[in-house]
Amino acid sequence: MLNLELLRREPDHVRAATRRRGLGAEFVDRILELDRERRAAITRAETHKAEKNALSAQIAKAADKKAAAAELRPKIAELDRLVADAGTQLPALEQQIDAELSQIPNLLDGSVPDGSDEHANKEMRRWGEPPRFDFTPKPHWELGETLGILDFERAVKIAGSRFAILRGAGARLSRALAQFFLDRAARNGYLEINPPALVNRETMWSTGQLTKFSDQMYAFEGDGPGEELYLIPTSEVPLTAMHRNEILPGAELPLRYAAFTPCFRKEAGAAGRDTRGLIRMHQFEKVELVWITTPERSFDDLETLTRNAAGLYEELGIAHRVMLLCAGDTGFNAAKTYDVEAWLPGANAYREISSCSNIGDFQARRLQMRFRRDATAKAELVHTLNGSGGALGRTLVAVLENYQRADGGVNVPEALQPFAGFASIEPDGSTN
Repeated sequence: MLNLELLRREPDHVRAATRRRGLGAEFVDRILELDRERRAAITRAETHKAEKNALSAQIAKAADKKAAAAELRPKIAELDRLVADAGTQLPALEQQIDAELSQIPNLLDGSVPDGSDEHANKEMRRWGEPPRFDFTPKPHWELGETLGILDFERAVKIAGSRFAILRGAGARLSRALAQFFLDRAARNGYLEINPPALVNRETMWSTGQLTKFSDQMYAFEGDGPGEELYLIPTSEVPLTAMHRNEILPGAELPLRYAAFTPCFRKEAGAAGRDTRGLIRMHQFEKVELVWITTPERSFDDLETLTRNAAGLYEELGIAHRVMLLCAGDTGFNAAKTYDVEAWLPGANAYREISSCSNIGDFQARRLQMRFRRDATAKAELVHTLNGSGGALGRTLVAVLENYQRADGGVNVPEALQPFAGFASIEPDGSTN
């Protein structure tokens, strides 16, 4: 959530930043008007309280207190009513302001390039060369079905479209990826967490997901009336919210967490895109990396986070590039985002395989997640960052397509072999 004080102080800056995303800025005037009404209500209440206190003091000083009280009591009662009226206006005004603020995306960092869509994203660096085949490479769904390690038909039968069943070596390879990703996260100093895959509405709202993914949520009733629970779209949600309403010791920052969880999204609006294969699923698994850090180091930490994510694909020997997203392609919560895009021979293109973002204090403001630099210092909002430390489905796609052989088999990247327990998937689906 944006800082209301910033909006008061620099409304033109907020307007310009929002327009960079291709959005309207009418909300600025609406919020400022509501804020003026709110402050006017506060002023009225304080003025009436002061008038009431003055009348009460007048009664206390009067020689004939009984007579003074009889004379002034109606005025005091009227002032009480006016104070109460002003007080009843405040919650509604504050609720309207919060509702408006909750729909405003984060302000973009100045280093984010202008642009309306992915075509304006900026390539920062690339690693490796796409493999050269002396045969026509197959897309992963053909490879997987031929090898007997992917079963989309039965997944549709039991769950519907955009689900998959991994079988045999496919399931083992996916599990190996999870172990590899978690092992590398631990090496890089992340503490592994096993969080709930269901969270309440407050957790979803405070992490900004009810706007970002509001049309992609799987929600249902909880144990009590009005208690909604949501299947997490990413473990960023529970990892970031763990420290809601806490003040952390500055000496402990940064905190770095890693979690391997299932993730659930309706993928609303994705009709016609990636309708085959593992790229865009309703249920998928990934390792998420989350940082809780201080404001002055958060952009340096974003570089480290992105290197951690990209380094996974260097080890796996998969050609990739790092892209800085433009204004129009940057997500609602993010101030700055890098995408790691892996080369997929089946698509003959680079495709997103990890996304790493600096959220700044945008989530922390809703979460009221703060830190103190020392015991006597004023509490400040932390900055939060998140990134994919390995999406299993998409990485499995990259491994199958980049390591396929002319005979229909698939080699396993050397870094993955200790976790998989085999070096190849043979054309008949057996392992070697």
